[in-house]
Amino acid sequence: MAIIKPFCALRPPKDLSDKVAALPYDVMDVEEARTMASGNANSFLHISRPEIDLPTEIDPHDESVYVLGNSNLGEFIRRGVLIQDSRDCFYVYRQRMGSITQTGLVVCASVDDYQSGVIKKHEHTRPDKEDDRVKHIDYLDANDEPVFYISRSCGEVEGIIEGVTNAPPEYDFISDDGVGHTLWIITDQTLIERLTVLFAAIPNLYVADGHHRSAAAGRIRELRRINNPNHTGLEEYNFFLTVIFPENQLNIMPYNRAVKDLNGRSVAKFIDQVKEGFDIVPSPAPVSPSERHQFGMYLDGRWYRLHARKAVVNEKDIVDRLDVSILQNSLLNPLLGIHNPRTDKRIHFVGGIRGNDELVRLVDSGDYAVAFALCPTSIAELIELADQDQIMPPKSTWFEPKLRSGLFLHMLS
Repeated sequence: MAIIKPFCALRPPKDLSDKVAALPYDVMDVEEARTMASGNANSFLHISRPEIDLPTEIDPHDESVYVLGNSNLGEFIRRGVLIQDSRDCFYVYRQRMGSITQTGLVVCASVDDYQSGVIKKHEHTRPDKEDDRVKHIDYLDANDEPVFYISRSCGEVEGIIEGVTNAPPEYDFISDDGVGHTLWIITDQTLIERLTVLFAAIPNLYVADGHHRSAAAGRIRELRRINNPNHTGLEEYNFFLTVIFPENQLNIMPYNRAVKDLNGRSVAKFIDQVKEGFDIVPSPAPVSPSERHQFGMYLDGRWYRLHARKAVVNEKDIVDRLDVSILQNSLLNPLLGIHNPRTDKRIHFVGGIRGNDELVRLVDSGDYAVAFALCPTSIAELIELADQDQIMPPKSTWFEPKLRSGLFLHMLS
């Protein structure tokens, strides 16, 4: 059973919602964050990326960064940029990007569910990124950015949410990237109780985006439990901020790759060796694969279409048959020497929202030698793999549109 609970969100007033809302902390570097927040004192990046308000030489993991995040949050509250609701609610968050619409339920999920496996994972976490999120959340005393979860479709849940969205929304705006954001508040206690019961009948939730924030929530709970002699298990720190979307509404984009060099090979030699595992055909146009086991490759100013040969595809193994695994095991590792993509500094991961133009830019700049465009991993593949407690290779999925930060926070005290 999946435990969800309502909460009193800390959130902006209507007239500031579009000014506060910001992309998640981990989809931009520091300089991009500085640019995005420039001239906007109400941007949530001052809280989620407080290093933008410090000298450029400051390490983003210096304690002063976390201290400033706490200070900036307090300042937002003092100025009325963020105001806490007076009673526990659920919230409905809808995003629109072109023809894509996804509508999720904003709730608090249970740390117990994450630790027991009711909430299924598909990626390993990195200790350094976990440490960063633990410090960030602990200093803020808040979950400031929601985790993105998937649930199996449930007709009654979706019917309740659809009914809520027939009412006037609390927020409704379009962000600078053209994505629409709409929020409704569920205050009706009957609906809150019914949704809680319905989710209790759902066996599992699945992490789409936010493995490190989920893991950090567990570590925060343990820290606070140890320091609370009156711990009951019902305190707010036993729960963390999530948005849960039904599986039938989500859009996964590819997570593409670029590599800095050809591992000592000439272009001709590299192509010859690629042919040992892949059929390779020059393409006059950029390649955006739409079929499994096909890849686009940009090399030396030209695009190629690659198709994995049967000999390098193990359809019997749920992880090995993923396209990200085929590329890693049959090309990136043996030919380019990328043995551990989680730690190797020669590989760069490019979210699909940036398109093939970004792959061309990276290679044409001379900073990278070759780039690969992949077919997106499917929701069905993610759920099947998670149900078997298997782990995907790093950077296997890129969900879009991204949840905006700053529209709702969950306070831990």
